[in-house]
Amino acid sequence: MAHLLQGLRHRIHRALGAACIATLALFAGCATLPSQEDRPETHAIAPSAQGPLSSAVMPMAQQHPDKTGVVGIDDGHVAFGARMALARAATRSIDIQTFIWHNDATGTLLFDEVMRAAERGVRVRILLDDLNTAGLDPTLALIASQPNVDLRLYNPYAGRSARGVGFLADFTRLNHRMHNKSFTVDNVVAVVGGRNIADEYFEAGAGTGLVDLDVIAFGEVVKSVSSEFDLFWNSPSAYPAKKILAGVEPESRQALASRAQKIRDDPTTAKYADAIAHAEVVQRMLAHTLQPEWTTATVVHDDPGKTLSPEAKAELLLLPKLISAFGKPVKSLDIISPYFVPGNAGTEALANLARQGVQVRVLTNSLAATDEKSVHSGYVKHRKDLLQAGVQLYELKPEAAPIMSRAKEIGRGSKAGLHAKTYAIDGRTIFVGSFNFDPRSARLNTEMGLVIESPRMASKLHDFVGDAYPSIAYRVTLAEDGSLRWADADGKVYTVDPETGWLERTFVGIGAALPIEWLL
Repeated sequence: MAHLLQGLRHRIHRALGAACIATLALFAGCATLPSQEDRPETHAIAPSAQGPLSSAVMPMAQQHPDKTGVVGIDDGHVAFGARMALARAATRSIDIQTFIWHNDATGTLLFDEVMRAAERGVRVRILLDDLNTAGLDPTLALIASQPNVDLRLYNPYAGRSARGVGFLADFTRLNHRMHNKSFTVDNVVAVVGGRNIADEYFEAGAGTGLVDLDVIAFGEVVKSVSSEFDLFWNSPSAYPAKKILAGVEPESRQALASRAQKIRDDPTTAKYADAIAHAEVVQRMLAHTLQPEWTTATVVHDDPGKTLSPEAKAELLLLPKLISAFGKPVKSLDIISPYFVPGNAGTEALANLARQGVQVRVLTNSLAATDEKSVHSGYVKHRKDLLQAGVQLYELKPEAAPIMSRAKEIGRGSKAGLHAKTYAIDGRTIFVGSFNFDPRSARLNTEMGLVIESPRMASKLHDFVGDAYPSIAYRVTLAEDGSLRWADADGKVYTVDPETGWLERTFVGIGAALPIEWLL
């Protein structure tokens, strides 16, 4: 009898589970993804000697065979201005891969700029992750309908409404995202880094401004960036937006142009436009006066198969490739990561390096500066172990000086958050890209970036981390009783996370106690 009852309970549980899944699917609209059978495969257009960018870049590259020219961009205004100027200078192709593209001021202006490029005959391919596109469908439908523009949505929602329910109904698939970012023009210039396309990433918003880093690259590595783009573009997870958005009423071209013009005419935005107008990196490139650093650079990236693999295979993952390209640190390891969740294995690895005499320093967001409180809960549980081993921890203040000074220049109030994902080893090699030091980047999302042999850039990063305290960051230390302390510039010492309330700290404490680290 007990055996029969146990079997009955098992069948009831299975039936209830199936009923829940069916109900979720019903609320999600019972939508399914379209077939990919007739989707064309396309590839990057080969560079041509014609056009302003090619005529400026190709002679430089020919003087440095097998090398890559790099210019770092840590100013959001310059980063946006460079993208706009590159799009305006394009004559053959623009390939954009991004995790987020908002319909705010910078997003609208860039939408309008790439549309203008397409209207003069430039082929535009946009690969956009679909997680953050809610409310954007009319604009995306417009973009996808234009001649010379091909828009694909990566790992999309099958139903465009009730996204929350749709996410739960198809959680295993939709929990994997494409976090890669690249912006390649005429297959001769590429921008790679951590910035999405939205006001906060270009220090243009009235809210949080984000400290970030891009690299403009020329020469040898651009071919590899284009190959990475093609790999994801032609992957099974990249769906033509026309199919996904069938039935969506597109925004008119005139409406988009009017929105863009209104942004240009707005007095507040005009100050920002004036600030980016003086971003001279592209102008100097076109004038043949730019002097990039020529060195060796390697693209490292996940395989798009990671998106559909229920258990990520090591050969698909960026992290082992990054470790291999970097080599083992001997003197120093500097880590800048906004979402720093090392886990048990990462904590032990960093602790071992510190015990071996390697100077290990981490700059991440403070609780007051982070925009992801839940992710911070995965960091706090490892702080003491890291500090006890000799790892140095610095947490960015929400009023970080570089962001605030630039915000004041354009008449905007802002608080700062860290978004750059960059690492340097022994003052010789630096990584710039989209990879956060957390389980989500390692196991769930796809990522990419550049490993650059550059003592100049690596030393600059090393100095930046060293100078972060006390100007823009708190230094976290251990008191004699083992409790945490945060030191400030004026000698003030905090015994709890600075500039936070008890509710925030309680939320993070509860999150740290839950078994959710694998999701962070």
